[in-house]
Amino acid sequence: MQSAKDIEKEFIAKIEKHQGILHKVCFVYAKDAADRKDLYQEMVLQLWKSYPNFRGNAAFSTWMYRVALNTAITQTKRPKLLTVNTEIPSLLDDVEATMDASEDVKILYRAISQLNKIEKAIILLWLDEKSYEEIAETIGISVKNVSVKLVRIKTKLADLIQKLQ
Repeated sequence: MQSAKDIEKEFIAKIEKHQGILHKVCFVYAKDAADRKDLYQEMVLQLWKSYPNFRGNAAFSTWMYRVALNTAITQTKRPKLLTVNTEIPSLLDDVEATMDASEDVKILYRAISQLNKIEKAIILLWLDEKSYEEIAETIGISVKNVSVKLVRIKTKLADLIQKLQ
């Protein structure tokens, strides 16, 4: 049986290893730096609360995505806590500040910020090279539905990217 201290150390190590997931979700779902910080903290809190229920049936990163995305979607439903990111310049400023992104990546982030909540979740998972099965499990839809939605999302993103270029 692990001690509480060992469990805490294990949790922190896993969060640090996969923190990029949380940052991606924050970039796409929160409108400014303060909201991203709040959302990040809320996601870590929800992950900690849920950690005792993590059974390892899926990869930790898949489970982490599920909790992070559900937290982000829930937070965007609450008035005045977070709003879906529609302020493209703010998102772009943070992307430039935190990563040495090519112009194509910046445009992609701009386009993704204009998708709806579920579309954002699906495309983030797909861009992280998750399988259709992992995406379906994380989002809570069928594999076939993932396939259909991804085709539509890619078309929508292509249109948005063309407008942004």
